Amino acid sequence: MAAAAAVRSIGSGLGRSLKELRIHLCQRSPGSQGTRDFIEQHYVTLKKANPDFPILIRECSDVQPKLWARYAKLEEWSVALNAELLRRDKHA
Repeated sequence: MAAAAAVRSIGSGLGRSLKELRIHLCQRSPGSQGTRDFIEQHYVTLKKANPDFPILIRECSDVQPKLWARYAKLEEWSVALNAELLRRDKHA
């Protein structure tokens, strides 16, 4: 699975220019299922490799899943974690 390989390749590399990751998702909606699955499968590995790096999980009803990345000087970028993106990753 491509996600697992990506998580392993990140190792302890988070935090050089990246300052924080935030994942927004719905606790129950089908649209957030892939994001919930990713968190269940990979969050512990990422945190163990980056214990001091903030990886925040934000749950809110009826939101579309999205990943936010905060860089130095408070610059932020986001990407929607849509079902097609996650499905493509799952079958890679």
